Amino acid sequence: MPSLPYLSNHCVEPAPSGNRRRALITGITGQDGSYLAEFLLSKGYQVHGLVRRVSTASDRGSPSRINHIIDQVTIHYGSITSTSTVSRIIEEVEPDECYHLAAQSFVPYSFDDEQGTMHTNVDGTLSVLSALRRIAPRCRFYFAGSSEMFGRALETPQNESTSFYPRSPYGVSKAAGYYLTRNYREAWNLHASCGILFNHESPRRGVEFVSRKVTTSIASILAGKLDRLKLGNLNAKRDWGHAREYVQAMWLMLQQDRPDDFVIATGTSWSVREFVQLAFQMVGLDSRQYVVEDPAFRRPAEVDILRGDISKARQYLGWEPQIKLQELIREMLDSDLAAHGLSLSQVGRSPGDLE
Repeated sequence: MPSLPYLSNHCVEPAPSGNRRRALITGITGQDGSYLAEFLLSKGYQVHGLVRRVSTASDRGSPSRINHIIDQVTIHYGSITSTSTVSRIIEEVEPDECYHLAAQSFVPYSFDDEQGTMHTNVDGTLSVLSALRRIAPRCRFYFAGSSEMFGRALETPQNESTSFYPRSPYGVSKAAGYYLTRNYREAWNLHASCGILFNHESPRRGVEFVSRKVTTSIASILAGKLDRLKLGNLNAKRDWGHAREYVQAMWLMLQQDRPDDFVIATGTSWSVREFVQLAFQMVGLDSRQYVVEDPAFRRPAEVDILRGDISKARQYLGWEPQIKLQELIREMLDSDLAAHGLSLSQVGRSPGDLE
């Protein structure tokens, strides 16, 4: 535990008009980036986003996650792995805070494209840190770590002192980014913090991730467009929270007097099987009639259980989650059903039936 005092969880008032704080978000078009942009705008920030030009296009048929706020943010195009491009953007923006969220974040794909994952996740992080050190050393930096760094965890629950044992190229790349962040903090005195975030979901989660795969498939089943859902390891346990709450923890980290690293989680874990059963029960279906466990969707190296210990975040950031897994699943189902002209109120069971 750090010995220096932290700020309590409180709302920092926006700077006076004309002197608003500036935030740069890499990966602003992603799930976390979109929620964070909304949150920072509500705090009175000037929000800038660094994105690849292709990221502004539709995401597999879904509207861009930032379309509704696009006129309130400034978009800068470029590759996160190009040091010259990143340097130019940081010179233009002069950010007070930089949230580095851009990454290749789909774990199964990292096994297929190990080199690409390392290039984006490690070289991209190095590009941002290097540019900040040279151009904006007073800028506060947030690195998006991951519970996948723990991998085959040697203890449960996992906290900030738990050893890393990544089991995928993605997990390895995030561990490298964590150590880069810590090294820049210690060697160059940057205000650089790492959030070790456990699984966080929402209706904005990519459809390739298991949580959205489940809810979009249920919607398709009810719409008569799908009859089977194929999944990998149903016994894998994860700590699932809501991305909307987790971005608030990112912001709190950068409001502290001293940088540090924090586990952000719910403190509970559910198996994929339990997640699936809850989701199907909400629409009155028996998951056993639709779900098939397919070895083709298993990882080459499995991660059996991840569950976070948020004691440090609770004590020093004043942060803890409020949204329960059932509420999260219900929100995701509502959104995915709406895409088919359906609603949970039409097909679902009352919350009391699921107790």
